[in-house]
Amino acid sequence: MKNLFTLATAAFWVLLALIALPGPSGTAAEGTPGQAISLAELARHADPSSCWMAIGGQVYDLTAYLPQHPADPAVLRRHCGQEATQAYATKDVGRPHSPWATKLLEKYRLGPLAR
Repeated sequence: MKNLFTLATAAFWVLLALIALPGPSGTAAEGTPGQAISLAELARHADPSSCWMAIGGQVYDLTAYLPQHPADPAVLRRHCGQEATQAYATKDVGRPHSPWATKLLEKYRLGPLAR
């Protein structure tokens, strides 16, 4: 019985870890994952059906997050397909995002922005 409990507990934690890992965000980036993404490629993802943003030198696919954002999704939509570091840093109103929001952002990271 103790072995069964140990096995079930281990399986639970493995399953939980797999669920927590970031997975595909719904739209595939052209090229190799983690490969630098050009401004031209970023600009091709400028609408709610494919919303990519560059923040702090990284590109994020926020398409799936748009309906979950606490503010009106229109706040995010106007930055789709663009470099949005300043908008993210100030929330367009002079207040920074929380550390929790920054950690959540990693789930949507596609790769670095090409320079």
